[in-house]
Amino acid sequence: MSWTQHLRVGEADVYSLTDGQFRLDGGAMFGSVPKVLWERVSPADDLNRIRLRINPLLIRLGGKNVLVETGFWDGGGEKFEAMYALDRDETVFRGLSDLGLGPADIDLVINTHLHFDHAGRNVTPGGEPTFPNARYVVQRQELHDARHTHERSRASYVADFIEPVAGAGLFDVVEGEHELLPGLSVLPLPGHNLGQQGVVLRSGGQVLVYAADLIPTLAHTPYPYIMGYDLYPVTTLETRKRYLPGWFEEGAVICTPHDPDVAFARLEEGKKGGFVAARLDHENTA
Repeated sequence: MSWTQHLRVGEADVYSLTDGQFRLDGGAMFGSVPKVLWERVSPADDLNRIRLRINPLLIRLGGKNVLVETGFWDGGGEKFEAMYALDRDETVFRGLSDLGLGPADIDLVINTHLHFDHAGRNVTPGGEPTFPNARYVVQRQELHDARHTHERSRASYVADFIEPVAGAGLFDVVEGEHELLPGLSVLPLPGHNLGQQGVVLRSGGQVLVYAADLIPTLAHTPYPYIMGYDLYPVTTLETRKRYLPGWFEEGAVICTPHDPDVAFARLEEGKKGGFVAARLDHENTA
């Protein structure tokens, strides 16, 4: 059965796609939270890795096809893929094909950030931009940081899927909150890194948020559940406290980039303060 799941948000059709599954160290994924707590919601394998999924989003709005995230880099080789236990049980291209679309039909690509598990499909294995008719939207801070890496960040960025897009002049570089189409905006969500952006869709009185790695999975919704991978964990906490209460009040649909099982959710108040996430019923398009 296909992963692709559909939700109508006002005048927009939203489809959660996938580019497969992978695994990362559970301790790194939950930072300072003890394993005795996080393994209740994200069981680990014998190598202490938890199951994750790559979840791009397709938004069809105003006659435009907008792809949020492109997928997991396919140029790392067998050792790289084995380290992350990459399982291409489905690809973003299959999901698009099931909707009658190909790469040339995408009008906008939104890169929430330029890490290999989010923007890895920006470029084909042959080194050409995968979505030739699209503009690729990225924050100026993120493009700068991807080109000026340091010991904590350089493993996440690969020039092979960044520079061909830049060389083709396809990046639309934005700074701060920016409306791309009526009702569709990008919003800075710093913490995981400085240049991360989320996506906010407002249509017909409804709201949907693609939270990027501010909330990598629904298990990470409680305030203290912050990844060890975050370069600025206190900033992550501050960003969550700034935006989650408003998203809760608006009844926003929340989409995460890596939840292995759930495409669409809503926030609920936690018993000890803060928020947790509850699965939202959806329509499976398979």
